[in-house]
Amino acid sequence: MSALPLLAQSRPDPKQLMSDEREAMKVLSWMDGVWRGPAETVIASGDKHRITQTERIGPFLGGTIKVIEGRGYDAGGAVTFNAFGVISYDPAAKTYSLHSWAMGQEGDFRLTPAADGYVWEIQAGPMTIRYTAVVKDHKWRETGDRIVPGKEPVRFFEMNLERVGDSAWPGEGAIAPK
Repeated sequence: MSALPLLAQSRPDPKQLMSDEREAMKVLSWMDGVWRGPAETVIASGDKHRITQTERIGPFLGGTIKVIEGRGYDAGGAVTFNAFGVISYDPAAKTYSLHSWAMGQEGDFRLTPAADGYVWEIQAGPMTIRYTAVVKDHKWRETGDRIVPGKEPVRFFEMNLERVGDSAWPGEGAIAPK
C-alpha cells in the first residue's frame, strides 16, 4: 500500500490556503501605494536623527503577501535608512508576521492588525520594542517605544507619512514568457 494517497489527503488545499491569505491581507490594503513624510529617531547619544521617510508598498503573489520598501533620506538627499519587509498571514495559526531586513539586521516579528493600523514588536531580552501605527485620512503615524518591565515606555521613534499616490510595485514589470 502506498503512502502517497494518504499524504495527498492530509495536505491542505493550496487554493483554499491562498484564498484565506488573500482575505486576511485585505485588512492591510490601506498600506498599498506610495507614502512620504518626516521621521525622527533618538539615537544612543540622545541626539535626534531626522529624515524624510518614504514607503512603497504593494501586494504580491496574487495578494497573499504584502511587500514593503522603506527609504530614509537626509537633508542632502542621501539614503541613510533602507529596509525591506514582507507581511504574511498564516491561516493555520491565524497570525500575521513581518519579516524585515534593515541596516544589516533581519528578523521575524508578530504583527497584529488593528481597526486603524497595526502593532508589531521586537523582543530584546527583558525589553520590548513596540511599533504602533495609526492611519486616518491618508495619514500614517507610526511610533516606536522601548518598554522595560516596571518602567514608563520611552519613545524613540516617530514618523508621520502622507499617502502621495498609487503604485503598481511590485507586481508590475514581471518577465514575460516570450
